[in-house]
Amino acid sequence: MASDRAAMVKVDPTVDLVVYGREECHLCEQMIQALKAYQARWSFDFQVIDIDADSELVSRFNDKVPVLMSLSNQKEICRYYLDTAALDDYLANFR
Repeated sequence: MASDRAAMVKVDPTVDLVVYGREECHLCEQMIQALKAYQARWSFDFQVIDIDADSELVSRFNDKVPVLMSLSNQKEICRYYLDTAALDDYLANFR
């Protein structure tokens, strides 16, 4: 376990990732689980927002969930599945 921690790369705490998704969405759950597993390699946090709680988000993302985005610059990192290459590129900006 100690070797896992040594391999973890710390990321600036201002990284502001969000997964826009919805309840009972198997792709959303898969992306969330993949992000949690990926946190063993990179130290970052993310939040999950249920689009069905906000009609504007439903209009924006309805059939496009899950979407992983940066809140600060509204940059879409990936949608439907976790694209680790795209996430690596994004996180590299904060090393």
